[in-house]
Amino acid sequence: MSAVLLAIFDDYSTAERVRTELFQDGFPTDRYELTACCEPGRAATQPGATEHDRFVTYFRTCLPAPDEQHFAQEFAERLDHGAACVTVHPRGPVETLRAQEILSHAGATAIAQHDLSSQPFEHAAARSARPWISHFWVENHSNAHCIYCALFEKNLPDDA
Repeated sequence: MSAVLLAIFDDYSTAERVRTELFQDGFPTDRYELTACCEPGRAATQPGATEHDRFVTYFRTCLPAPDEQHFAQEFAERLDHGAACVTVHPRGPVETLRAQEILSHAGATAIAQHDLSSQPFEHAAARSARPWISHFWVENHSNAHCIYCALFEKNLPDDA
């Protein structure tokens, strides 16, 4: 299981605002989700006789370590009483730090995390402020008006 952060909010509207903030911050939409009784999300696909059982199974899947299992029942009970959960699957230290900031500043009443220190091959966020495309950018030192002409100007006839 990859790194995951789960944050419980007392009400659905706060969790919904957090989800919007994650989107606006640039997190890919498949890396976070909202879970609540009115919007069970991926928890709805889990096995279980009741919605509560499906929530417990979902949280146990997200937090599989033995010392994390107590969160599953606790979080499911809180959802039963109107709370909502935002789950974030950050990639790399930059996204992890940013997700933690967003969740804590929004007033999460509980935050659980799994495997945040072990993300060896996951680097979605840049490690520096310089865009990666700058390593491939070709400086234009010709009189060509577009990149096509700059690439092929030596092959063009003189009267073109």
